[in-house]
Amino acid sequence: MTTTTLAVLVPVLPFLGAAAGLLLGRTAPGFVRPLAVLPPLAALALAAVVAVRQGGDQAVNAATELTPTGSVPIGLALHIDGFAALVAVLVGLVASCVQIYSTGYLRDDPRYPSYAALISLFTSAMLLVVYSGDLIVLLVGWEIMGICSYFLVGHYWETPEARAASLKAFLVTKLGDVPFLIGLFALATDAGSFRITKVLDAVGHGGLDHPTLIALLLLAGVAGKSAQFPLHTWLPDAMAGPTPVSALIHAATMVAAGVYFIARLLPVFEASRAAMVVLAVMAAVTMLGSGLAALAQDDIKRVLAYSTIGQLGYMTGALAVGDRGAAVFHLLSHGAFKALLFLAAGVIIHAAGTNSLAAMSRMKDLRARIPDAFWTMTVALLALAAIPPFSGFFSKESVLGAAEHVATGHTEHAPGAAGWITLVAGLLTAVLTAAYATRLWLLAFHGQGTEAPDHGRQPLTMNVVLWVLAAPSLALGAFAYRALPDWFDGRDLTPTLTTSVVGTGAALVGGIVTYGAWRHTSAIAARVPLGAVAAHPEGDAGLVEAEAIATHEPAYGDVAQAPDPADPGRLLLGPLHRHAAAGFHLDALYTALFVHPVQAAADLVRFLDREVVETYVRGAGTLPRWLGTAVRRAQTGNLQTYVSALLAGTVVLAVAVVLVATGA
Repeated sequence: MTTTTLAVLVPVLPFLGAAAGLLLGRTAPGFVRPLAVLPPLAALALAAVVAVRQGGDQAVNAATELTPTGSVPIGLALHIDGFAALVAVLVGLVASCVQIYSTGYLRDDPRYPSYAALISLFTSAMLLVVYSGDLIVLLVGWEIMGICSYFLVGHYWETPEARAASLKAFLVTKLGDVPFLIGLFALATDAGSFRITKVLDAVGHGGLDHPTLIALLLLAGVAGKSAQFPLHTWLPDAMAGPTPVSALIHAATMVAAGVYFIARLLPVFEASRAAMVVLAVMAAVTMLGSGLAALAQDDIKRVLAYSTIGQLGYMTGALAVGDRGAAVFHLLSHGAFKALLFLAAGVIIHAAGTNSLAAMSRMKDLRARIPDAFWTMTVALLALAAIPPFSGFFSKESVLGAAEHVATGHTEHAPGAAGWITLVAGLLTAVLTAAYATRLWLLAFHGQGTEAPDHGRQPLTMNVVLWVLAAPSLALGAFAYRALPDWFDGRDLTPTLTTSVVGTGAALVGGIVTYGAWRHTSAIAARVPLGAVAAHPEGDAGLVEAEAIATHEPAYGDVAQAPDPADPGRLLLGPLHRHAAAGFHLDALYTALFVHPVQAAADLVRFLDREVVETYVRGAGTLPRWLGTAVRRAQTGNLQTYVSALLAGTVVLAVAVVLVATGA
């Protein structure tokens, strides 16, 4: 088969698996798991073949007109360059691992058939985004992912948290999709086509009349889909869904789509230097804010959620300095180790027996009980912290190196301000990333919380997947920075000496300081009985006896729910901890600025509808009803009454005629 035919089958196979899984889920449950696992595996194999055939050479393009639409046609088009070929392999790998893992993680879930079908549909939609050569077809996959995330995040719909999280994810991403759609139409109008190749050709010849406006409109959609400031607040709450869903969303779909979209259309953004600076500022605020918030979270999945937001900030920072090779390189390595982190967290949760025990302050003796998760998560955390020679080091250093290159004026692809903003924020975020990664590792595997009951060994499929993902988390970076430049426009991805030394030093400082803070707080906790310690909201050390804070915050009713006295995050953040734990109160701010006014407007509309419109409608119907009642009472059925009325009417008419004639 031709490369084009194979590429078409890559998104089609998971789609067919989703359709078959929904149809046969009730009638033939024995086919559900094969239909969940085999299509993404087949799509992965085909995507690998397409990548080998593409080989980083000229892009593979194919198109057929979908329907006549006037001056701006819409077509089914493929545009597969080196970026698309490799990202498709990542999507297929992570989706296959998630489906295999889910056969064990959700083996007793009665809604597993619909869950597996939605995962396959999610995968198909992302692959459509990756391979699409037409912006409208790309938009179809973009929106399908949105509705899939709504259903999957709300999988445990019995819980109010899952219902609220799914609705929030849907509404916040749609808030960004409205300007995104307007931007797509404006872009196609200026370029004269929705075809990506024609759009890029028009940009190259200066064909965009409103580059800044278009870029900012598109950035709104990217901020929503890829959880960048200020539309990032939905992602931490989305942890209410099943853990494998979190792995898929954070590693290879949904949030990766926005970064990939900018990478594919980077010349559009480079046409506006103002848009590049805005992108850099957005990336910097996202990186720093998410790093501080991650350092204050107790739920292990929320730590990883804020971590994803920060790592996506690195990718958008690389794009802000005009290096899409560095951005997609980090997207690939991050996809591997972030999927591993979430799936290892799922093993931790599975060992505890319930999602409610994801709080790190309650974890104890997990290293010995789940050795596979311990070792593989250690590898993934080292990759996250960008410690050499793990994959995250090479990809993150490519971002910092690109930023340093722009900041020092060695390229004109992006403004120097964007380079300095990205570089400084990236180095500070390296400290924070290593700090919260170290904190997670210490609290999860060396914590002194309340020991959860042992629920036995995890299914083999869950542990096997962890080791499969550990390989790229360990070795992808060292291999990729040598092999990928030919796939990524020939850009050199070799780490530079300056940023490598400074970035690694920053990571080591963050890790060492966090370890020292943990030893200090552990020593204090050892002198104070568990349950008599809590966090003072304003204390420098964040550790005082419970009696001393009774007037500051409510007492914990359960010792197991008290904050971990050995949490180094409280010591490191000090008074900032309360604000960082609440995401710097952005949700409260948005509620005050948007939710309450909208609710007030809705209440006003409801009042006007009920008290004004309905009153008018009821009044308009009352008069005819009264007339009808009067007429109905006149219909007695008595012939003498009718004759009398007729004679009376005749007399009245006769008198009227006489009076008129006399007056004339």
